[in-house]
Amino acid sequence: MASVNVRDQKIEQQRQLMELKMKQKRQNSGMVQANDLRVGSAKRPISGSRSRELHGYDGPMQFLMSPVNPDQVIPLQTNRISTYDELGNQIEVLTIDDDNSGEEEEESVPVCSVGRDASTDDICADAAVAPMQARIPRRDDSPSQTAEIEGSVEGAVETFVTTPAKHGTLYKCRIARDRKGMDRGLYPTYFLHLEKDYGKKVFLLAARKRKKSATSNYLISTDPTELTRQADSFAGKLRSNLLGTAFTVYDNGKAWRKHDHAKTRYELASIIYDTNVLGFKGPRKMTVILPGMTPDRQRVAIVPQDDSETLLERLKSQNYDDIVVLHNKTPVWNEETQSYVLNFHGRVTQASVKNFQIVHDSDPEYVVMQFGRISEDVFTMDFRYPLCALQAFGIALSSFDSKLACE
Repeated sequence: MASVNVRDQKIEQQRQLMELKMKQKRQNSGMVQANDLRVGSAKRPISGSRSRELHGYDGPMQFLMSPVNPDQVIPLQTNRISTYDELGNQIEVLTIDDDNSGEEEEESVPVCSVGRDASTDDICADAAVAPMQARIPRRDDSPSQTAEIEGSVEGAVETFVTTPAKHGTLYKCRIARDRKGMDRGLYPTYFLHLEKDYGKKVFLLAARKRKKSATSNYLISTDPTELTRQADSFAGKLRSNLLGTAFTVYDNGKAWRKHDHAKTRYELASIIYDTNVLGFKGPRKMTVILPGMTPDRQRVAIVPQDDSETLLERLKSQNYDDIVVLHNKTPVWNEETQSYVLNFHGRVTQASVKNFQIVHDSDPEYVVMQFGRISEDVFTMDFRYPLCALQAFGIALSSFDSKLACE
């Protein structure tokens, strides 16, 4: 017994000495920056289950009492692996596997610094929002909790893009931005496709910013070769105010006139971006106003005959009859990556000030729409009920537009 106690004391002294040396090294080396965290994370051991790490420890912790029989000692499955500490020094680690291996903790991926977008054309005061790795379903998740029908085009495209999404259905889309050509650097063309299995996709809508307009004005069409108001493929438009802080999505009708009610246009959505006061750096704040839905899940017609009946004025006057007010989900600050993060469930891979999720305040877990960057000019756009493709596309286009009062 005496020899065992002496051995344990020596082990404890060695452990304390090692901890003291590592502490001194950390103090002399300074803080680890966010970019270093990314390099360090690649050196960490990756295992299928969450493990407790016992640095340089080889004692009684190898055994635990049985929860059923306290007198029974159960050896644990341990592994010695070589890894690196925070300073890049190679060390040996003893890992002990936990029973709850089915649960995985979410980690945010390393992102760019606050205040700068991932791309060179998005430098602004708003903070980039980074994607968080999707949660891996737990063992007790039932199919009804995780499964969701993926939507497809039904009927003519012209009708589909204006019809509200089916309840319980997710429509996964992709937006490609084309900036090639003489003037497409300032007036790019955007193409919306519905994603299908095996990398296939179905074209839905195209849009381009109109030239010689006092305010930002995007024309939306179901034909990428006919981006004009006169074409039969004209589906609607997105128009902003002078500062670019408020946008409205219209269908293909005309403005209401007292003596001409033929094909009067409907307001489908309005988007408001909060102004950036005193250069405050943080994620964008969005408010989305939609027409209300009837009990049989049909969209309420919003046909303003004067400015007081528009979606924007209804919100300002707090007239919430026949409208639905949504907001972007507030990103979470991640200390490790020094960035704002959201869980896009693997659909977004790059940080951007344009990344957002739209939710209702009463149910923040039901994401009505999400939008985010996956490459320089490719973005994903997913939407659910009560949105239609034209509404979601218009909301996404408003995120592309420059906002003088928000930058």
